Amino acid sequence: MNLLGRTVSANILESHLAEGTLEKGEEIGISIDQTLTQDATGTMACLQFEALGIPKVKTKLSVSYVDHNTLQAGFESADDHAYLKSIAKKCGIYFSKPGNGICHQVHLERFGVPGETLLGSDSHTPTQGGLGMLAIGAGGLDVAVAMAGGLFYLKMPEIVGVKLSGKLNEWVSAKDVILFLLQKLDVKGGVGKIFEFFGDGVKTLSVPERATITNMGTELGATTSIFPSDEITKEWFEKQGREGQWKEVKADADASYDDVIEINLSELEPMIAKPHSPGNVVKVSEVAGLKVQQVCIGSCTNSSYRDLMLAAEVLKGKKVHDDVSLVISPGSKQVYEEIAGNGALADLVAAGARILECACGPCIGMGQAPQTNAVSVRTFNRNFEGRSGNKSAQVYLSSVETAVAAALEGKITDPRELGKFPAVKIPEKFKIDDSLILSPAKTGGIVEIVRGPNIAPLPVRGELEKNIHGEVLLKLGDNITTDAIMPAGSKILPLRSNVPKIAEHVFENVDAQFVKRAKEKNGGVIAAGENYGQGSSREHAALAPMFLGVKAVIAKSFARIHKANLINFGILPLEFADAGDYEKISQGDVLEIENVRGKLEGKEREFEVKTKSGNAFRVKLDVSERLFAIMLAGGLLNYTKNKIK
Repeated sequence: MNLLGRTVSANILESHLAEGTLEKGEEIGISIDQTLTQDATGTMACLQFEALGIPKVKTKLSVSYVDHNTLQAGFESADDHAYLKSIAKKCGIYFSKPGNGICHQVHLERFGVPGETLLGSDSHTPTQGGLGMLAIGAGGLDVAVAMAGGLFYLKMPEIVGVKLSGKLNEWVSAKDVILFLLQKLDVKGGVGKIFEFFGDGVKTLSVPERATITNMGTELGATTSIFPSDEITKEWFEKQGREGQWKEVKADADASYDDVIEINLSELEPMIAKPHSPGNVVKVSEVAGLKVQQVCIGSCTNSSYRDLMLAAEVLKGKKVHDDVSLVISPGSKQVYEEIAGNGALADLVAAGARILECACGPCIGMGQAPQTNAVSVRTFNRNFEGRSGNKSAQVYLSSVETAVAAALEGKITDPRELGKFPAVKIPEKFKIDDSLILSPAKTGGIVEIVRGPNIAPLPVRGELEKNIHGEVLLKLGDNITTDAIMPAGSKILPLRSNVPKIAEHVFENVDAQFVKRAKEKNGGVIAAGENYGQGSSREHAALAPMFLGVKAVIAKSFARIHKANLINFGILPLEFADAGDYEKISQGDVLEIENVRGKLEGKEREFEVKTKSGNAFRVKLDVSERLFAIMLAGGLLNYTKNKIK
């Protein structure tokens, strides 16, 4: 990439570049300033950090949040929280207690820094791009390595400029901007790309609005999304009492993008994603009139002060429709306190809203499952089938404006029909109370790590075998999500620190016999179509199959984070050299890759797979040279420990 006329993304990447060159498609290694983990992924990331033998994190800042497994139906989640609190104190990590809020909202308020890099074990880490931070979601093991001072490696993405002009009309919001992009590009349209927003329209969007857009850019499959840090960002830092941490981050005047998409904000109208994909987007007017049984407002996408105040202003003096259950999740303790102090919370309760705690909650299936065959309108970022806790539910994704309209009318309604648009005044200064953020101990050696019975030993794979021989345990189609591979929800999420137990649930919503079959066959291979592993960064979607003996996944293509997770845990991510060969294999076929270890030692990127029935086809390994050594070692943990020795 020509370093003259650099974009915001290229400027930050160049300042953090430790290995490689900023040429599109080339592998680069960048230094990481901050890390972020949450309790659904953080327990495993911390166990992995412990396994590396590094006593204290080497980043500028690392924060451990509790926001996912807060529905403590048993001892398991509480065990995890106690472990996370103790290891954070010992190893130099700040700890955000349950009740303090959703990691991305709290990080936006209290920790994000323009121009720095953030690696998070949550796929929506790019939320911080709303501040001008280069924030990337990754698997927990990648984050553990970053906490240990290691680099993060990725292919240099294309940088797509999204030129914003005009200004959003009343009742149209930032959520409609990203839904419009999803309609245009779908869930694979951002793979291998950074979306960088520029143009006169940027100045019309507040930091929380920008964060809504960068948060849901993840659903495009993007590496990350980012805005410049400007006077609007400075105002946000002043309101948070962090003006000393603000700095301007902007593109060069003659910045050059690999591609440019233009959006006139003035021309947008309310949008909505239909079941069961964030990319299945239409105008609200096209589905208006559909009866609604549930509305959920919150999540890391839409739980800011602005969002909840808008809901409160619209609902003030009105009542939620008799047939609708409305639940609201504040994004942070700060947001909760603000709306409690100014009376907006009372307005929401008086209207009939149910107030949940400051956590992810129903977005990850942690409570509030809709009734049978319900239509649920949610301000969340994902509507995969069954993610809500009920496979029969029809989940739609919308803006807060559209969600409130549905709650009042009992049907999907264009919010522009509600009349006068309410003004939301943002405080000059937000209430600052960081009492639920615990600082690490000055001397970690005196801290004892708490390990309850739910904290199981970390399973580690051995080195790559000489040959791979195994049955096709499951054949799948396109866009298989990590939710489909490793479900979430209140029953399964508390098992994240116990791989043997959580492994019992792999693919349970796809094929209830998968685990039994994998055990009987001593593992094997999975076959799939395009974009395998779409969605969450949850590394358990690779770790649990590895525990069950899965040696390889052969697919037409992979989602970025999941492909990295497969490699990290020693599962080969093989792609059909000819996509048509997908039709040559079936579930139950026995596959053989002879001398696979020798092939990887020779850095072969294409080789033959034979079937017991006599068919043969070729597969390819689309990986960098560095990754061959990681796969040979049986994964990133083995590889990193060997390097440290």
